[in-house]
Amino acid sequence: MFGWRKPSRRARGADGAASDAPGDGASGGVPGDGAAAIRTRRADALVRRLEWTVIRRLDGLLQGDYRTLFRGFGIDFADLREYQPGDDVRYIDWNVTARLQTPHVREFQEDREIAAWFLLDLSGSVDFGSGDIRKRALLGDFTAVMARLLTRHGNRVGALLYSGAQGARPAVVPARAGRRHLLHVLDCMHAAPAAPASARGETRLGDLLDHARGVVSRRSAVFVVSDFISAPGWETSLGLLARQHDVVAVRLVDPLESALPDLGLVVLQDAETGEQLLVDTHDASFRKRFVEAAAAREAQLRDAFARAGVACLSLATDERLDLALLKFAQQRRRPGGDAKGADAPVAEVAGVAPARSQEHLRAVLMTNSGAPKGAADRRAGAARRQP
Repeated sequence: MFGWRKPSRRARGADGAASDAPGDGASGGVPGDGAAAIRTRRADALVRRLEWTVIRRLDGLLQGDYRTLFRGFGIDFADLREYQPGDDVRYIDWNVTARLQTPHVREFQEDREIAAWFLLDLSGSVDFGSGDIRKRALLGDFTAVMARLLTRHGNRVGALLYSGAQGARPAVVPARAGRRHLLHVLDCMHAAPAAPASARGETRLGDLLDHARGVVSRRSAVFVVSDFISAPGWETSLGLLARQHDVVAVRLVDPLESALPDLGLVVLQDAETGEQLLVDTHDASFRKRFVEAAAAREAQLRDAFARAGVACLSLATDERLDLALLKFAQQRRRPGGDAKGADAPVAEVAGVAPARSQEHLRAVLMTNSGAPKGAADRRAGAARRQP
């Protein structure tokens, strides 16, 4: 529906290393390949930064119990028992302890190794962000954090990278374990080539989901990381994928995708087709139609996730990643809390970010691109088009 990007950020990773992903996943960098070495150092720096800024905080918020993030993915709550000297205090259930007035600890049963797959939508619309963080960066941070939590406990991670190019098959990074392989996954993600202008068009997320069904054979945890700005039809593909695997829809959102401020005349550009519209945001009726269209899309997405039988975690560009993951863990920890189709907003945990200045928002809209997707939205935008 809505998708914006800054053109100068569009071209990256032209060497196309992601297309070589089916090769040896252990190769973090190739000696003598300067671009690959730089990307590997970049991936390592990203993991180190997130280990310090997100994972350490998340460990504290979860009291070291990362298992709650993966409940249902092979590590499940088994029982409660009274605390005994020598037990790990991180597993004390404080609610039960307070109710029974006797310390109790949680026991977990790890019935199988977790294999996790990250289905990454790297199409043009994820290049948008109204603040300091773009959806593409948020996608990378989420993938790095979750993959690191998994690999540091010996589990395997893999990825499918979808560029949005018409007719192109998603690149596959096979599932393997270890930090070195994690860096390889991030390296391929950063090197994923942008879709050439001649191949750009409306994102078809269903192609990524259908391809994943053929690649991921054993039952796995599957994170579909996307803004879900796509041509219709992906809903059926998501439901079929959820029949085979434990699927979570990780939705990337930005505040400006739900409401436009009053900034007068602004140029909006479709992130993937390049179509431009000049719209008058001063017109209250246009802003109202924009909000109504965004609300309708929210309802459609919630219904689609519920019908597919998957949980949804929303990650906003203006909110903290660790608090979003904490909210997700709390939902999965509660009996019945992992409701299929349920969204996991973090505003009630993180609070709403302060409003940005009108000048900042004007600069964002003029330097980023974004246009309604779909014929109805294009007609609504064209109604306010100026000569």
